[in-house]
Amino acid sequence: MEFDFDLFVIGGGSGGVRAARLTSELGFKVGLCEEYRMGGTCVIRGCVPKKLLYYASDFSKSFETSSSFGWNISDLTFNWEKLIKSKDIEISRLEKIYHNNLVKAGVKVFNTRGEVKTKHTVQLNSGETFSARNILIAVGGYPSIPNYDGSQYCISSNEVFDLKVLPERILIIGGGYIACEFASILNGLGTKVLQLYRGRSILRGFDSEVTNHVAQAMMARGIDLQFNKEVKKISKTEAGFLVTISDGTSVTVDLVLSATGRTPATKDLGLEKLGLTLGEVGEVLVNEYSQTAIPSIFAVGDVTNRANLTPVAIREGAAFVRTVFEGKPTEAIHSSIPTAIFTQPEIGTVGLTEDEAKTKGPVEVFVAKFRPMSNVLSGNSEQILMKILVNQESQKVLGVHIAGAGASEMIQLAGVAIQMGARKEDFDNTIAVHPTAAEELVTMKLPSRVS
Repeated sequence: MEFDFDLFVIGGGSGGVRAARLTSELGFKVGLCEEYRMGGTCVIRGCVPKKLLYYASDFSKSFETSSSFGWNISDLTFNWEKLIKSKDIEISRLEKIYHNNLVKAGVKVFNTRGEVKTKHTVQLNSGETFSARNILIAVGGYPSIPNYDGSQYCISSNEVFDLKVLPERILIIGGGYIACEFASILNGLGTKVLQLYRGRSILRGFDSEVTNHVAQAMMARGIDLQFNKEVKKISKTEAGFLVTISDGTSVTVDLVLSATGRTPATKDLGLEKLGLTLGEVGEVLVNEYSQTAIPSIFAVGDVTNRANLTPVAIREGAAFVRTVFEGKPTEAIHSSIPTAIFTQPEIGTVGLTEDEAKTKGPVEVFVAKFRPMSNVLSGNSEQILMKILVNQESQKVLGVHIAGAGASEMIQLAGVAIQMGARKEDFDNTIAVHPTAAEELVTMKLPSRVS
């Protein structure tokens, strides 16, 4: 059978774009449709703009402590509108690069939504219908806001990047990385932040010693972080939004940001009509090669709800191309993924948590907590936490966790060590770079405890 395309990709995010471009560069005919802006959540309303806002907010701490190092900074002001304008210019530049790279590679791009009609057919909202030997679903996910009295007044992480005015008071609902990152960012920019989470500790799934450390640091920096509480009702008033909390108290804020989770964007894609059963939260179910129960249909990225991170989606897209178009079955690795959480202080983590590591046998836990040199002159009491988890029997390093300035940069190379199967002696035999915070990773000789 003759097909219009060898591959048709639905979704122009990081995973879909990578798969489309690599396939086209191999000489295959590729089409891609995207209903919004090219680049997906990461580029348009996720990692990239978030990091730009993070940089902006981090300056406040630097300005605060600079006097201890001899600087005299007066008349300090911040312009939110200028930051958002600069962010928009950069996002537009990146979006153009994504689009141009696809076109240069020979991909036929359609600026519209697509739906899967048959196992080899995609129909576009423009009315066009194309046949494809293989179809790749890469539509990502979207923020989900629970339904309760007044929940319509909440904004999500989509809208927070385009606020016309920086709020003076904000309530952030949630304890995941999006909620904690925006709590840190807005607090650093001068907003009074109240963060409510229904659980007992933030960042569920990460190492608890690290997350408890960061939670305390966030509160010390001025965030009103409260646990075991939920929002019961939101009312709009002349003074702002009156929020009723589960403990019977209430608070008035200028804005409510709901950051309680994301949902795979599979609605109206036509997958269930083809007989594909979706997962518990609507995710596309795939095997280790990103293939669905219909052999010609594949899915990568957040829509599969495996590891919802941009580099993972890119790796899944590349593995898909190697498997399907190069004939080299390749699995995307979903273990030992280095991850950064841009809270303040930031977190870098790779490998197992302490609780996870204990399931594999006794664990030697190496912990260092110290004030970095940058905090000494200013009298800042905030500490860096570094933690290495080592299997007692094999001496293999199972996890590295860092909370503090520079954690996101340090964890990338720690990820290389973990991926290579490093043992504790490999860390011990590495000469320290002095004076740095990172040197603590190779100077912790004795375990703090055995877990």
